[in-house]
Amino acid sequence: MNRSGLGAALWELRESSGWEAKAVARGAAMSRSKLSKIETGNVTPSITDVDCILSALGVSEEVKAEFMAAARTAATEVTAWRLVRRLGYSRKQQQIQALESQTALLRLFQSSLVPGLLQTPEYARAVFARKDLPETQLERTIGARLARQAALYSDGKAFRFIVTEPVLHWQILPTLAMAGQIDRLISASRLPSVDIGIVPLSGPQQDFPGHSFSIKDTRTVTIEMVHAETVVTDPRDVSQYIEKFEGFSRAALSGDDMRALLENIRDEFLREQETG
Repeated sequence: MNRSGLGAALWELRESSGWEAKAVARGAAMSRSKLSKIETGNVTPSITDVDCILSALGVSEEVKAEFMAAARTAATEVTAWRLVRRLGYSRKQQQIQALESQTALLRLFQSSLVPGLLQTPEYARAVFARKDLPETQLERTIGARLARQAALYSDGKAFRFIVTEPVLHWQILPTLAMAGQIDRLISASRLPSVDIGIVPLSGPQQDFPGHSFSIKDTRTVTIEMVHAETVVTDPRDVSQYIEKFEGFSRAALSGDDMRALLENIRDEFLREQETG
């Protein structure tokens, strides 16, 4: 099987499995028309598309590995944000949720903003409000992002977050709302499935933050750039991101030390609120 024949192979797999297209499209967080275009070869599926479709079909790991190998023929995939906007940011959040549901270990490094899985509704609104969405689309997108957070309470999953300290001082909300966001991080850090590390401004560092990225198990790395989202699947490249993540993990504060730092930042916002 090669990448050009993926669509037909996915159609055959769905038909032989007895799944209706509507159900698979819903499970893969894509429109019925997009699934049809993929299966007929009119649209080349992305790595994420294939992963979501296979997860919706519930195929075995052996079958999934075969299809994903074909999807990964091009080891790096770039999707411009303008195309994501056309798809719909709420649907993109649903697609991410579908992938996260199939991920046992999610590692996320953030040097730009609070990770979406840890955002308060107010913070999420501030993030997506910059995209000039109509109010109905904005509400759906915020709701879809917050719905992803249910995974933090699931058994059998692990979430590791590394955040650089400047992110927590970047005031995109009023001071009281920023204090609430910091409180959210403190409470989330106590969940059994969640490990949060904060790379402090104080102390020597061995690396530069670069861009933010997330690693799903050891399969894929997703990198968010100004103009596009890049998905990397070559094992050699994935291992470099894992090494970078672990390096920052060693430099990060965790546990009670991390929570003490967060409490200090929160209290700074509260003092600023009181003094006006």
